[in-house]
Amino acid sequence: MQEPSTPWQENLLLLDPFENEYKWDFVLVSNCTSFDSMEEEKRRLYFAELEQKRFKIKKVRDGKKLFYGIRAPRDIFRKYVRLLKNPDQSTGLTQNFDEDVFPTSRIRIVNFILHKTCIRTNENLQNLIDIGVFETCFPLHSLNDSCGYELKRKWARWRDVIYKQPVAEIREYFGEKVALYFAWLGWYTIMLFPAAVVGLVVFLYGFVHFNSSKISQEICAANTTLMCPLCDQNCPYWPLSDTCTYAKVTHLFDNEGTVFFAMFMALWATVFLELWKRQRARDVSGWNLYSWDEDEEELALELINNPDCEIQKHQHSYIRSTLVLLGVVLTIAVLIGIAQALVIYRVVVTVSFMRSSWTFLSDHANTAAVMSGAVLHYLTIVIMTKVNRAVSTYLCNLEKPRTFTDRENSFTTKVFTFQFVTHFSSLFYVAFFLGRINGHPGNYVRIAGQWRLEECHPSGCITDLFIQMCIIMILKQTLSNCVEFLSPCLRFKFRSLKYRRTQVHSEKGSEDQAFESWRANYRMGTVHIFSLFDEFLEMVIQYSFTTIFVAAFPLAPLLAFINNVLEIRLDAIKMTRLQRRLVPRKANDIGIWLQVLEAVGVLAVITNGLVIAVTSDFIPRLIYKHAYGPCAHGNPDKIDCLTGYINQSLSIFRTSDFESLTEVSRSVYTNITECRYRDYRSSDDYSFSVQFWHIFAARLAFVIVFEHVAVCIKFVAAWFVPDIPQAVKNRSLDAKHRDLLEELRMMPEDSDEIPNDSSPHLDRDFLVDLSLIERSTEV
Repeated sequence: MQEPSTPWQENLLLLDPFENEYKWDFVLVSNCTSFDSMEEEKRRLYFAELEQKRFKIKKVRDGKKLFYGIRAPRDIFRKYVRLLKNPDQSTGLTQNFDEDVFPTSRIRIVNFILHKTCIRTNENLQNLIDIGVFETCFPLHSLNDSCGYELKRKWARWRDVIYKQPVAEIREYFGEKVALYFAWLGWYTIMLFPAAVVGLVVFLYGFVHFNSSKISQEICAANTTLMCPLCDQNCPYWPLSDTCTYAKVTHLFDNEGTVFFAMFMALWATVFLELWKRQRARDVSGWNLYSWDEDEEELALELINNPDCEIQKHQHSYIRSTLVLLGVVLTIAVLIGIAQALVIYRVVVTVSFMRSSWTFLSDHANTAAVMSGAVLHYLTIVIMTKVNRAVSTYLCNLEKPRTFTDRENSFTTKVFTFQFVTHFSSLFYVAFFLGRINGHPGNYVRIAGQWRLEECHPSGCITDLFIQMCIIMILKQTLSNCVEFLSPCLRFKFRSLKYRRTQVHSEKGSEDQAFESWRANYRMGTVHIFSLFDEFLEMVIQYSFTTIFVAAFPLAPLLAFINNVLEIRLDAIKMTRLQRRLVPRKANDIGIWLQVLEAVGVLAVITNGLVIAVTSDFIPRLIYKHAYGPCAHGNPDKIDCLTGYINQSLSIFRTSDFESLTEVSRSVYTNITECRYRDYRSSDDYSFSVQFWHIFAARLAFVIVFEHVAVCIKFVAAWFVPDIPQAVKNRSLDAKHRDLLEELRMMPEDSDEIPNDSSPHLDRDFLVDLSLIERSTEV
């Protein structure tokens, strides 16, 4: 039975036979349904609305799929040029277009109108996609033109991994927002190189002194120093020398270069952001977008779509804001609870490993628990990432943001906050709470009255922090990149193979050529409005790892640099070859991400100061050198100033004071009356010793001094490096001067002479009245 003809379908049949010459703006795809179905009715209504706006529509059937080509009329772009005074002019473009609208602007305008067009049931395109009326909607890749071809040939290839990115061409093809992302990512990668070199030097410094550290030598020789059991049930006393290797590894990351590197990275973060602001100013000024107004453009697009539209006003509701705030606090509480669950897991697993019959596992129970806990932490990150996005979307919808940028900023703030807590809550526990809230022998803090909290290694807790960071960062970068690249690649290969088998050949060669482009784009991976957001989020989380706990992991900048060199080409190949074309967005900066980066930089200063003061043994070693060690009153014998430090940092516990829950295995050591544990306590009543308070005061003073010095350096660096280059300011000043001169020349000159050298702008009648007033005053 032949389908009855409707007005919009008649228009489809009356298209020019050479319609393949038209450059179609968008393609909509749907599943084939019966003619009288609800989906088909809503499609007819939607295309009827587009017809009223004089859109051209082409329908092609391919098996069980229907493809609809959409092309906008030229008057839409003429209105855009008229309302915004041709915003795409004077941008250094290499092509001229009939409508004087850049292709990225054309796609953006059509996308706006398509999504704002509603049928009589008040459903827009996104609503129709959500209920299955349409499957998808996307703009077409045009990789046959010069710009797309150059990007595919010179940018999206592995052989160009060390070459500069063509930011101008990226902007010409993908729009300003994508271009700014790659410009920022390229600048971030370049700036990582000096940080990676310094971090590698600090690591090598510790490696050179791997065996010469006095602390490591004392630990390796402490065969007779017996430590207290690490668990309550059948755990033996153990000699301190068993942790010889662990102590040497700790010195790789906890040495004199740690303080210098932490201060260097605080300065680096500031200089990086200030130099990026300058680079961004150069790019945006060259694109003629420095004073671009997003609200003005959106209002123009609203009027182009519907001159009678009601403009959506700014809204604020204290009730909605309160609900959103409560939702954010509740989500953060849940994420912190998950971090505490990881702590419990490590406590229970440590005890289980110690009781294991496998000797290697029981001997390295603490390290194995840390590593397995880090892997479990990574798995929670993967799972909670999806949950965080769903919660952020719901909370963002509650706020009812006015513009796309407002929605993106709100969504960005929430997702980053949740992701930051997910990634770093466990690290903050390891850095600042592990081994400090567990109590001491005879008075341990237990979970559910049974399992003791973890203790720090006699060499400190910084190695646990390093292991946690190393595993999470490596897993996140390697696995995430593999999934990010292989997923669209395999999906594209699968779809290509599927469509080769079910390909439907058309009799018209001209229609084949047009439709093949549609089908090739459909086979590519899907994208959404926050696809670029995902790329930014991944890099900013990496930036947080690179700066916040860098004092414990000096190799983080090196790993980030290697990852980013590959990330740039992965993203380039994915965007040009594997995924559908992103809808171009106009922008003159990276948006709220700059504020996020600045906040991370401030937090990095605070955190690294606390890592050195609290997690590292830098302060206790410094106090021992100058107040308690052999060099406290001079060093005539030229001995190492850290001699005896390990014995001084271990407190004495009488085994007769063990709690009833403690059952020590006495298979090796018997008749033990005293054991040692890491703390500064009196051997009489186990209260804190004078040395503890001395170290505590020094740590507090160091944090205050370090943070103030680092913040001062950041402010000085920010002042010393202007955000906007003088050349850019001067070009803007010259342009304003030139425009004003042009306006002045175009003003009509007044030929009438004004008596008494009066201003030519004064009205003649006003002068007459003024003279009469003066005469009357004289009289």
